[in-house]
Amino acid sequence: MTDLTKLTAAQTAEKIASGDVTAVEVTEAHLARIEAVDEKVHAFLHVDREGALAQARAVDAQRERGEKLGPLAGVPLALKDIFTTEGVPTTVGSKILQGWIPPYDATVTRKLKEAGVVILGKTNMDEFAMGSSTENSAFGPTGNPWDLTRIPGGSGGGSAAALAAFEAPLAIGTDTGGSIRQPAAVTGTVGVKPTYGGVSRYGMVAFSSSLDQGGPCARTVLDAALLHSVIAGHDELDSTSIAQPVPDVVAAARNGDVAGLRVGVVQEFRGEGYQDGVIQRFDESVELLRELGAEIVELSCPSFAKGLAAYYLIAPSECSSNLARFDAMRYGLRTGDDGSHSAEEVTALTREAGFGDEVKRRIMLGTYALSSGYYDAYYGSAQKVRTLITRDFEKAFEQVDVVVSPTTPTTAFPIGERVDDPMAMYLADVCTLPSNLAGNAAMSLPCGLAPEDGLPVGLQIVAPAMADDRLYRVGAAVEAAFQARWGHPLLEEAPSL
Repeated sequence: MTDLTKLTAAQTAEKIASGDVTAVEVTEAHLARIEAVDEKVHAFLHVDREGALAQARAVDAQRERGEKLGPLAGVPLALKDIFTTEGVPTTVGSKILQGWIPPYDATVTRKLKEAGVVILGKTNMDEFAMGSSTENSAFGPTGNPWDLTRIPGGSGGGSAAALAAFEAPLAIGTDTGGSIRQPAAVTGTVGVKPTYGGVSRYGMVAFSSSLDQGGPCARTVLDAALLHSVIAGHDELDSTSIAQPVPDVVAAARNGDVAGLRVGVVQEFRGEGYQDGVIQRFDESVELLRELGAEIVELSCPSFAKGLAAYYLIAPSECSSNLARFDAMRYGLRTGDDGSHSAEEVTALTREAGFGDEVKRRIMLGTYALSSGYYDAYYGSAQKVRTLITRDFEKAFEQVDVVVSPTTPTTAFPIGERVDDPMAMYLADVCTLPSNLAGNAAMSLPCGLAPEDGLPVGLQIVAPAMADDRLYRVGAAVEAAFQARWGHPLLEEAPSL
């Protein structure tokens, strides 16, 4: 039998629908893979073996009754541990929620279950999605399957690593400043940040509410599109959800073509701090797009240079407000409740024990930025920069259909290298942050290996809001052209675990 863990999600779904294999067989194959390699990778925080097999049996029963299956029915998935899942622990990578069992499903979780997608378990992440390396998890770092001494990106490194280690063909991540796309880039996988509001945030533990966005992670552009179509759509439970039809991303992914498309290259996304091999692979990607019939347009978006500073005022400010709910009074960890401390002291002791250093750093930054006398100088000014970035994108999209850039300035760096240097860590997201600030749709897909270290490089594609289908149209064309050139998917070059 073909190794079921090496199939794409689309291939797996076809085999299940045709009866070539059962959903239970597919699920058991992936559970066995997790058991074999995850001790080294540490992509998962919780594996829900019984729940996954029960979901798989339900799909098999549907097929046996002759019922029509959904396009991803029976396909296993790794779910970032930021989405509430009824009856399954949801920790957000933090000690403060260790052992919490949600009584309800997030909208994304519910949609996955309704589509027959088999949820294998919850993946490791930077605590409260605050980080670019998954080293800030309270439960230890995740390794990059290409080199276990390197980071898998963050904050959704567990989801990306699960894909690259062939522990799951699909995963869900969240992207506040690049936390889907950056892990995709450094693991050689595909990650998409949908238009802000395109996927419901209900039941997704909040970090920065005006920036957070859930989205699909996969090993191919088509698989990402199939997953996108399952989780997207308007949700009355989310006040920021867009009440518009979801673009036909699946059709775009099946018919990738860039002939006649105008592709913008932003000059601010290169220069000091960019690895030579990353720029080399990006330039090759631009030339490939030209060969495929796209028109390349050079652009300047000067406000993008201020995106990092604006983000690290807006996101901490919103996080300082959102994380105020973790007060030891309602759920999660509770420390010092021995009768000798006041309620305020119990809250302080719990937060001291439950939050990690990066979370505390961002809460303090945000609280300061929102404080009396500093609000206008810091948070207010950052919001003005956000407007300038949005306007730069609007001007760009008057001239081009999509914008491309490197996804990250460097390949995956060694675990521990930037732990004591927050600014160096933050710079990992310099290319991805502007799209979050503007609310645009964006994708990362593999464009080769850097010659210096043999590690994956990501190409970022950015489209206007509610033009998510353009990502898949361009991504599918680039993916097909690169794989024809390489003779195989990039992940086939990854070392065996």
